[in-house]
Amino acid sequence: QAPIKATCEDMSCKTGFPEDVHSAVVSRSLHGGQPLLNVRFRSCDGNKKIHFGSSDPEDFRVGEDGVVYAGRSFQLSAEPTEFVVSAQDEDTQEEWQMRVKLTPEPALTDPPPKDHKKIEDIVFPWQQYKHSSQLKRQKRDWVIPPINLPENSRGPFPQELVRIRSDRDKSLSLRYSVTGPGADQPPTGIFIINPISGQLSVTKPLDREQIASFHLRAHAVDVNGNQVENPIDIVINVIDMNDNRPEFLHQVWNGTVPEGSKPGTYVMTVTAIDADDPNAQNGMLRYRILSQAPSSPSPNMFTINNETGDIITVAAGLDREKVQQYTLIIQATDMEGNPTYGLSNTATAVITVTDVNDNPPEFTAMTFYGEVPENRVDVIVANLTVTDKDQPHTPAWNAMYRVTGGDPTGRFAILTDPNSNDGLVTVVKPIDFETNRMFVLTVAAENQVPLAKGIQHPPQSTATVSITVIDVNESPYFVPNPKLVRQEEGLLAGSVLTSFTAQDPDRYMHQTSLRYSKLYDPANWLKIDPVNGQITTTAVLDRESTYVQNNMYNATFLATDNGIPPMSGTGTLQIYLLDINDNAPQVNPKEATTCETLQPNAINITAVDPDIDPNAGPFAFELPDTPPSIKRNWTIVRISGDHAQLSLRIRFLEAGIYDVPIVITDSGNPHASSTSVLKVKVCQCDINGDCTDVDRIVGAGLGTGAIIAILLCIIILLILVLMFVVWMKRRDKERQAKQLLIDPEDDVRDNILKYDEEGGGEEDQDYDLSQLQQPDTVEPDAIKPVGIRRLDERPIHAEPQYPVRSAAPHPGDIGDFINEGLKAADNDPTAPPYDSLLVFDYEGSGSTAGSLSSLNSSSSGGEQDYDYLNDWGPRFKKLADMYGGGDD
Repeated sequence: QAPIKATCEDMSCKTGFPEDVHSAVVSRSLHGGQPLLNVRFRSCDGNKKIHFGSSDPEDFRVGEDGVVYAGRSFQLSAEPTEFVVSAQDEDTQEEWQMRVKLTPEPALTDPPPKDHKKIEDIVFPWQQYKHSSQLKRQKRDWVIPPINLPENSRGPFPQELVRIRSDRDKSLSLRYSVTGPGADQPPTGIFIINPISGQLSVTKPLDREQIASFHLRAHAVDVNGNQVENPIDIVINVIDMNDNRPEFLHQVWNGTVPEGSKPGTYVMTVTAIDADDPNAQNGMLRYRILSQAPSSPSPNMFTINNETGDIITVAAGLDREKVQQYTLIIQATDMEGNPTYGLSNTATAVITVTDVNDNPPEFTAMTFYGEVPENRVDVIVANLTVTDKDQPHTPAWNAMYRVTGGDPTGRFAILTDPNSNDGLVTVVKPIDFETNRMFVLTVAAENQVPLAKGIQHPPQSTATVSITVIDVNESPYFVPNPKLVRQEEGLLAGSVLTSFTAQDPDRYMHQTSLRYSKLYDPANWLKIDPVNGQITTTAVLDRESTYVQNNMYNATFLATDNGIPPMSGTGTLQIYLLDINDNAPQVNPKEATTCETLQPNAINITAVDPDIDPNAGPFAFELPDTPPSIKRNWTIVRISGDHAQLSLRIRFLEAGIYDVPIVITDSGNPHASSTSVLKVKVCQCDINGDCTDVDRIVGAGLGTGAIIAILLCIIILLILVLMFVVWMKRRDKERQAKQLLIDPEDDVRDNILKYDEEGGGEEDQDYDLSQLQQPDTVEPDAIKPVGIRRLDERPIHAEPQYPVRSAAPHPGDIGDFINEGLKAADNDPTAPPYDSLLVFDYEGSGSTAGSLSSLNSSSSGGEQDYDYLNDWGPRFKKLADMYGGGDD
């Protein structure tokens, strides 16, 4: 390809574009990011910061280095394309513009034979040289058209592309090099250049799907490395080959279409992609449907847009109830669908026919029957069943029921069972058998969504429901309820108050009269006749009773029929009691305190009357004429309708307690009056009016409460004294009982102390029983006859002084007594080695063992000397006395 030549007029150094219009020839097919040309901008001041822009940035953009790139992938029209390139100084905001005119290159023809291929020369443009202060004319830089190189070339490699040279190579020895991605930048080594000849070659096959174009820059330097020429840009475009099959984004596509859709209804879009150039035939895909299953009602129910992949319906008759799903095999072919040269691939499209409400619900019967007891609510009386051919549990299948006739008062409602879709006829208001014995309802069924256009409800969507009402025994009811009676209080017992009767709603049941009884009567004032319901009093009606609230007394009565089962109803009788003047007023408070002097001595009192107006206040207060001392000592003045003031009439009244009668009269007609006694305590007062001699007043006269308190204290004191005496007597008895536990005659300690007998056993009973007696009762050994002492009896020695027990020892002294006796026994040399076993069990006669009664009867040891036993200590003193003491 011949280089494009651009010219400009001679000029001095001026900042801006060298020319107003710049023309260039580029390929017809442009790719996004593809470099197209390089615009030159002259800046006399090298420090300016220039920003380039384009009037059509969507299609063309200008880099900071002045290279124009394609903004997107598109095809140039046959006519030249023009746009404006602008340059703006970022500091001064000064702007320059140049119009660019792009002409598409003619269509490529078959390449010439390899032997005749001519390698194109790319010559560096002239450069301005400054040999003196004079500026010489220069030629504008070349804009090199892109080099088109087909991908997947079979070589041989390296394959020569173009030769780069400078017209100064005749006078200088130059070296050529290329830089950029594919040369000295990754991927490196794809393009190489002969540094001497400038021959640019490719070293291996290219793949457009990896890199669609290469942007290289050629350099020319002398042998010393000095730049001789300005670098020139070389753009190498990789021409696409049809080496990739179309690939669907999904192997299985799912779509839906409503049943009954008209032809031309959009269903779904399938999409395939081709890695080849989408702007060339290699990447232009075409779609078609290979097969449809099932093929009913027509084998061509759908069609596909061969360019966009949109699937639409082409035939009517889609019916979900017949065919619920279609499966299509879709084929995508490149080369614009050329079956000979294009590559293809397939995918599956699954189209589900969705349900529309084209089938109305239909009742399974024209008439349904049910029954319900009267007065029952929230009970199901009938089940309505329908059929619907639409998809279950969808709005087109779910049924809704409504009553269209036969229920003007709204006593029935129809609910839908969500599982079975049945209609449940339910009673929502009580039904009276005596009023309505049967209902005939007209009901209609419809879906949650309207029927499809053109579909009408058939007669089967309407049915009749016949409901029979069952008579049951109903509760009687009082009329009116509650019943209000106005009556003056004080009505005597046995008086007829009123009649309170009930009615039985069961007119068609054979029942006798009702029976009445009393259910609630808190004051027990009333009784009712069980037959006719007449109410009489059993006590006097008292408005002031605690059972009366706001003048109203309530009582409840029960009416029972004799049905099966018996039913009962309650009624409330309200008695409004009118007040009469049956209560005299009383004084309040009952006690008061005042000073014995005239000032201050006023006592405020209040009249209290249980009655209400007009039988209550205003009240009249006065003092009685008798005794005369009342009016002589006291005076009373009414200060309001309910209050009066009592005060001393005399200057001084001796301290004490005085009963002052006061006559109070109400305003009733006739009047009611009473004499109330006010207990007044007169006392000495200080300057503040407080009593100072309360004790003396209390001593002079005690009230009832004080006397009761004193008596209670005396009784409690007497009880405490009695309890103390009982406790003392019981303690003495316990002491005496403890003394009797040890009889002086059975004194074990004394017997142990005196016992030292070591008799021979059952055969030897010849011993002195007096040794077992108490020490104070035993006779001295000196007065005992010598003949009754046994030979083996212990010798006579001075008796140890054991502690003697008192006749009645204190329980606390027993421990001390035992300890003292134990200590004396341990120090007694004559004490036996044991102190028990006073009583021996009889072991029978004829013992084979010899008697130990006479140890000195043996002749074998008679002459032996036992005096050495005296040297062994007090423990062997007994043996020394027995064997070493001579004849005695």
